[in-house]
Amino acid sequence: MALHWSATGIEVHKEVVRPVDGDLPHGFPDDFDNNVFTIRCTETGEAMLIDAANEHERLLEVCRALGVTKVVETHGHWDHIQAVPAVRDAGIEVGITAEDASMLPSYDFILADDSVIELGRLRIRTIHNPGHTAGSMSFHVEGTPLLFTGDTLFPGGPGATGFGGDFDQIIRSIEGRMFSKFSGDTLVLPGHGADTTIGNESPHLQEWIDRGW
Repeated sequence: MALHWSATGIEVHKEVVRPVDGDLPHGFPDDFDNNVFTIRCTETGEAMLIDAANEHERLLEVCRALGVTKVVETHGHWDHIQAVPAVRDAGIEVGITAEDASMLPSYDFILADDSVIELGRLRIRTIHNPGHTAGSMSFHVEGTPLLFTGDTLFPGGPGATGFGGDFDQIIRSIEGRMFSKFSGDTLVLPGHGADTTIGNESPHLQEWIDRGW
């Protein structure tokens, strides 16, 4: 388990996982991988995993070691949900937005916009960010600079909208629900690739609009 970020009362662990060889859908690059984050309250030991993506045995080991009690999905795309059946079989509940629920093989609870997930002493605010998918959701840990954006915002721009998404909608999501709400030092932890900050990305919004992706 790789410790990625910590402060008083909280740890964030990060695992980079990838599909099993031969399981990639047509068109996916061979080096395709996903970030899986675990938020842990160090005062109570409770933890929550974001995106049960791939390598289910490895993720189950993380869940056991860190005390994961629930999994939340940023959206329902194939590469973010492959380990969902395994974690549910292990007795860990999985949550997804209503808009993306039909994309999962199974789930346990629905994530609503602007609600609070209590994780020990931590409060995690949900943010509906449609555009990449209709039900894409981000998660902000209150009292910290942490914003988990799934495939909505990456270093260099928004997530792809060519798989049933909506480019204008994702731009509105990013501008109205991220750039206008969070300070420049907010740490963006995306579903793929490296971290960035709101301050690094917000000056480039018009560039993204002009290029159209």
